[in-house]
Amino acid sequence: MTSSGPAPFSLCPDVVAAGRLGALWPRLLLPLWIWTGDLAGQARASHQHLHPHSIKLPGDITLGGLFPIHARGPHGVNCGELKKEKGIHRMEAMLYALDQINGDPELLPNITLGARILDTCSRDTYALEQSLTFVQALIQKDTSDIRCSNGEPPLIRKPERVVGVIGASASSVSIMVANILRLFEIPQVSYASTAPELSDNNRYDFFSRVVPPDSYQAQAMLDIVKALGWNYVSTLASEGNYGESGVEAFMQISREAGRDAPISPISDPSVTCPRPAYVSPPGGVCIAQSVKIPREPAEGEFDKIIKRLMETSNARGVIIFANEDDIKRVLEAARQANLTGHFLFVGSDSWGAKSSPIAELEDVAEGAVTILPKRASIDGFDQYFISRSLENNRRNIWFAEFWEDDFRCKLTRPGIKLDSDKKKCTGGERIGQDSSYEQEGKVQFVIDAVYAVAYALHNMHQDLCPNSHGVCSSMDPVEGRLLLDYIRAVNFNGSAGTSVLFNENGDAPGRYDIFQFQMTNHSHPGYHVIGQWTNNLRLNLEEMQWSGGDKSVPESICSFPCKPGERKKMVKGVPCCWHCELCDGYQYQLDEFTCEMCPTDMRPVPNRTACCPTPIIKLEWNSPWALVPASLAMLGILATSAVVVTFIRFNDTPIVRASGRELSYVLLTGIFLIYLITFLMIAEPGVAVCAFRRLLLGLGMAITYSAMLTKTNRIYRIFEQGKKSVTPPKFISPTSQLAITFILISVQVLGVFMWFAVVPPHTIIDYEELRPPNPDLARGILKCDMSDLSIICCLSYSIVLMVTCTVYAVKSRGVPETFNEAKPIGFTMYTTCIVWLAFVPIFFGTAQSTEKMFIQTATLTVSMSLSASVSLGMLYMPKVYVIVFHPEQNVQKRKRSFKAVVQAATLSQKTDKPNGDTKIEPDRTQ
Repeated sequence: MTSSGPAPFSLCPDVVAAGRLGALWPRLLLPLWIWTGDLAGQARASHQHLHPHSIKLPGDITLGGLFPIHARGPHGVNCGELKKEKGIHRMEAMLYALDQINGDPELLPNITLGARILDTCSRDTYALEQSLTFVQALIQKDTSDIRCSNGEPPLIRKPERVVGVIGASASSVSIMVANILRLFEIPQVSYASTAPELSDNNRYDFFSRVVPPDSYQAQAMLDIVKALGWNYVSTLASEGNYGESGVEAFMQISREAGRDAPISPISDPSVTCPRPAYVSPPGGVCIAQSVKIPREPAEGEFDKIIKRLMETSNARGVIIFANEDDIKRVLEAARQANLTGHFLFVGSDSWGAKSSPIAELEDVAEGAVTILPKRASIDGFDQYFISRSLENNRRNIWFAEFWEDDFRCKLTRPGIKLDSDKKKCTGGERIGQDSSYEQEGKVQFVIDAVYAVAYALHNMHQDLCPNSHGVCSSMDPVEGRLLLDYIRAVNFNGSAGTSVLFNENGDAPGRYDIFQFQMTNHSHPGYHVIGQWTNNLRLNLEEMQWSGGDKSVPESICSFPCKPGERKKMVKGVPCCWHCELCDGYQYQLDEFTCEMCPTDMRPVPNRTACCPTPIIKLEWNSPWALVPASLAMLGILATSAVVVTFIRFNDTPIVRASGRELSYVLLTGIFLIYLITFLMIAEPGVAVCAFRRLLLGLGMAITYSAMLTKTNRIYRIFEQGKKSVTPPKFISPTSQLAITFILISVQVLGVFMWFAVVPPHTIIDYEELRPPNPDLARGILKCDMSDLSIICCLSYSIVLMVTCTVYAVKSRGVPETFNEAKPIGFTMYTTCIVWLAFVPIFFGTAQSTEKMFIQTATLTVSMSLSASVSLGMLYMPKVYVIVFHPEQNVQKRKRSFKAVVQAATLSQKTDKPNGDTKIEPDRTQ
């Protein structure tokens, strides 16, 4: 073992100054020095004064080693305090692995592996300067102008040639070193650098690692977040390649997961009954805050970080890629802000299962979920390390410093006075007995990295030197690119029993243990394994517990899920935040983001996740809207039947004959049909019912008012003719009267049959008539294909007859009241007009009512029954009364000629009374 600074180039006692300066660094490194700049120059000068040492182990083949023996120093100083675990433990793991390999007769037989191990001081620029030591042997040096004082050429010591480098630890350091090692084709195998950037095989083609990259870790952390049901988290990263790259990988994978997430439909609108809503599982995870911790945080910086995280307080989950010191200070700031238990940390492997970041902050860290590459404690290394002492470990030039730090004592040195507050080291202390010891987590990977290069060299030796003992000429020197191919091809069981192999980018497979820090309900509070991740997550949620021992998973979401029937209205730019809007009216929830209108014949179910058929209704017989009209119609039919029976029974009596028997029977038939239409309007719609509705709705009234019009027209013509001459007018005989009546009726019948031909009768279901704002009240109405307009058109001819008849009744008002039926017909028509004038506003004024069909049907049928009842009561009830109760008045009167009628008309003109009160007996034989 030797310990030295940079190897001297010349063994001459003195050299020409110009020549010495010219030989130090060749022109090849000039661009490199320009690239590294002043920082590398300052690091070099500081290194020469503070930590000029390195460990050098002789061997046939030399491996380089880069370890953070010391922490980063304060401002202006490269190296700080000693790092016992990350520095000494890992570096001793390399020495242990070399001892094991050199003592293995099966692995690299007759070949000894040596080492040149350097301290990176946890600083990338300092590590860059140190790594120049590895490439010295590859630099061609110009010694032509160098001469010793006696004129002879100097003897130049050839630096050891480093064929591969183990390290570095931090990703920022590995990135810096990888840039120079690739220039000289020196393979590099890291045991701890996990930045995703290093997976770029185009930029870092000579870099490999036995730990999985943070892209795997980020995927595992995203899977954990999704398994916990979180979709709104913040990220926290230490400034540098490790923290920033880890967070960037997490955010990138989260965005990709969000884009790939499907949107599943809530329901099918055609289903006939409600069914549970199905909402697709969340895809991506939204980042509420992405905070970076500066390299040199100012006072109060962590308080500001906590305040910023609280700006989105719903994002309780915090994804943290940070170093131990930053983690500890974040927890301290959370406690100081009285937010213990609020934040739910998901920590990367830099947190892992370490106790130092959470020391005295266990209550704040409770429930934290952390991830760590799957590893095991190496028993052989434990036995090796606890047996180290100052006597048997002189090859480790930093071991004395470790000894003082580990046992809190001071070694005596010549010329240095021992501090009074420090005890003297005896050298008899024992690691693990007089001090605490726990194997550092990356020891396994350091050993695996050394073995990966050793197996690659072994396979290379077997291929290039099959029959040679020791290094043959084909491996002297070792070609870096060929060695890289062998390194990438290794596949062996590592120190923990797991396979060690690399993919095309030099990355190891992702294998992680998932931990949670728990404080309650355990006999041993601390980190507990709750799952694993190997390309997919296996997480035991039942074993997880949170602040206060709560078993239920806390929520870290921006917006709560919408209720069934509510759609998500997204917040612009934040895909995990939304407002819930109810699908109103006749809309149903098509998917998470869309409301659609139900089809015309359907309405939304109560929870608005589907559409169901709208109930179909019709006018029922037991409804009050049907009972009242039906009762009136039944009474009218009975009364009409009684009149008809009476007239038939007393068909030859003077009163029956005087009323015009033929037209009376026609008129009574029309009145009967008017009453009958009520039952057709209430009956369940069908093709036959709809056909009879069309036919009889206007026919009964047309028959009635055609007969009345014929009668009033006859009376009017008789009296008008009597004023002019004694010759009777034409067409006043019963046969003529019947012909005129049937001609008028035929117009109605012809119109109805033309309607049949154009639009055959059929039923429809009207979903628009009863479609109120509240869809629960929506109904489909089964009815005939008769609109309000068609009903009015069907009655319009009868109304024309009615109006015409009324006009003749007005004109005949001067006829003596005892002459035929002019006056009763006039009163009938006046009353009928009043009834139908009342019908029109009621019928059309209820068009917007939810009970439109019932009101209109009842109004129409009652109006028709009333008009029929008026005709029946005015024209025939007095006659029936005389026939039944005063038969003595039902006798033959003196027959009157047309001349008598003319005289009556003349007298009616001369009388002073406006209505003509002269008593003239009518001719009841007509």
